[in-house]
Amino acid sequence: MFAIAQQQQQYETYILTDSDAQSRLEVVPERGGIISGWSLGGQEILYFDAERFKDPNLSVRGGIPILFPICGNLPNNIYSYKGENYQLKQHGFARDLPWQVTEQITDNLVSLTLLLNSSDRTRAVYPFDFQVAFTYQLVGNTLTIKQRYKNHAQEPMPFSTGLHPYFLTSDKTQLELEVPASEYQDQNTKEIHPFSNGFDWSRDEIDVAFRQLTANSASVTDRGRHLKITLTYSDLYSTLVFWTVKGKDFYCLEPWSAPRNALNTGDAIAQLAPGASLEASVSFEATFF
Repeated sequence: MFAIAQQQQQYETYILTDSDAQSRLEVVPERGGIISGWSLGGQEILYFDAERFKDPNLSVRGGIPILFPICGNLPNNIYSYKGENYQLKQHGFARDLPWQVTEQITDNLVSLTLLLNSSDRTRAVYPFDFQVAFTYQLVGNTLTIKQRYKNHAQEPMPFSTGLHPYFLTSDKTQLELEVPASEYQDQNTKEIHPFSNGFDWSRDEIDVAFRQLTANSASVTDRGRHLKITLTYSDLYSTLVFWTVKGKDFYCLEPWSAPRNALNTGDAIAQLAPGASLEASVSFEATFF
C-alpha cells in the first residue's frame, strides 16, 4: 500500500510510505527539496541534524541535500563566464531554495516530483534560465531519484549536479566500501592514494574523490548495523566523493557529475544546448542482513 501524507512541522513535510515494505521517506520541498528522513522496518537509514536544520541560516547537515549547479566549492567562491566573475557558494543554491511540488503518484509505487525554476535570485549568481525536476520514487527497500535538467537559455548552459546523502553509522571501523576505482584523490592535500576498501578512521576528516569510475554502482556495508547500501547511478555521474568527520555518526557517499571547480576548469562539466534537456537517475538500495 502506497500513500503520501502532508505534515506541518517546522516546514511542510511530505511523507511517502510503502506500508508493505515498512518503508518511509520524508521530503521538505521549501527547504531545498531535501529528503530529511528515510527509514526501513522502523530503522533510520539517514543521519539528520535536526537542531541545525532549525536554523535556516545554516546549511543542512543530514538527509540528502541536492547539489546544483556546482558540486563542492570554487576558489574564493568565484567562477568566470564570458569575462565576468560570479559568486557561487559551496554546492550551489538548489539546497537553499524552495522547490514546488508538481506531481504525486501512489499507484504501483509512491513518488513525488519537485521543480526548481530559475529566478532573479539565481540569475544574479548563475546567468542562465533553467528548470530542474526531481522525482523521488520509493518501492520496497529502494529509493530512486530521477532528475531532468532543462536549458531555457539562448546559449549553452554549463552545470554540475550531485547528491550529498548522509548515512547513519555508529562505528566507522565496521564500514566496508566497494567502489569501482583503484585510487582516490585527497580533496585537501590533492595527493593520489591507492584504494582497497577502507580508510584510516582515526583521521579528523576524510574527504576524498574517486575518479575514473569503471562501473555504475558502489556500495558500503556497515557490519555494525548489519546494513548494506548499494548506490547505482547513470552515466552523467563521473565522480564519487566519500566524506566523514571524526566524532560524528555519519558517512557520505556522494555521486557528483563533475569534480570541484568544474565551472572554471571545464572538467567533466555538462553542457546543455539551448532548449535541450538531460535526464539522469540515482538509486539507493538498503538491505539489512
